[in-house]
Amino acid sequence: MVKHVILWKLKEELGDKSRQEVLSGIKDNLEALAGKVPGLINITVITSPLASSNTDVMLDSELENEDALKAYQVHPEHVKAADTYVRPYTETRMCMDYEV
Repeated sequence: MVKHVILWKLKEELGDKSRQEVLSGIKDNLEALAGKVPGLINITVITSPLASSNTDVMLDSELENEDALKAYQVHPEHVKAADTYVRPYTETRMCMDYEV
């Protein structure tokens, strides 16, 4: 099994209302990939970090193997969600993939 973890920092210029809408869009649309992407076992998006955090969003997902991860990254549903709900609103992205 492979863990795929991403941390994002939202763009500073988002207002509070827009920020909440963006966070909801990221969470709803990425978690909706469950059951749509072959090899994706579990996907959870955290949008309410503690004040001690220095990022705004965390994606925690599990995939069957590294090949499933590679397929997930280019899957049309994933690309659509990322291009529409994540990339336009984030300024920093950190990723860690590892085997468990």
